[in-house]
Amino acid sequence: MGVPAGGGASSTGSMTTSLVTFALVIGIFYFLIIRPQNKKQKETKNMINAMKKGDKIVTIGGIRGTVLSVKDDTAIIKVDENTKLEMNKSAVSAVVNVETETKVDKKDKKSQKEKAEKK
Repeated sequence: MGVPAGGGASSTGSMTTSLVTFALVIGIFYFLIIRPQNKKQKETKNMINAMKKGDKIVTIGGIRGTVLSVKDDTAIIKVDENTKLEMNKSAVSAVVNVETETKVDKKDKKSQKEKAEKK
C-alpha cells in the first residue's frame, strides 16, 4: 500500500550498475577476442598477398611446397619433382621464410654447443 522510501532510486541505481557492467563485459570481449582476431586476419591477408614465386609455403592441409606462379586467386605450387598443384590462395596457411629458418637453426646449434661446453 505504501512505496518504501527511496524505492524508485534503488531500481535506477541497479539499472545503471547493470549497464556499466554490461559495457565492461563488451569492452573486455572486444579487446580479448575480436581485436586480436581482426589483427590476425589482416596479417594473413598481407602474407597471402605478398606471396611470390620461389616462396616455400604450407597449406591448411599440411602440404608443403614451393610457389611456381601466382595468379589473382590461385597459386601453382611444386610439391615434388613431377607434382604441381593449383590451389586457392586462401588455402595457404603459412609462408615459410628460408632466411628465418636458417637463422633459427644457427641459433639453436650455437646454444646447443654452449650447453655442451658447460657440461
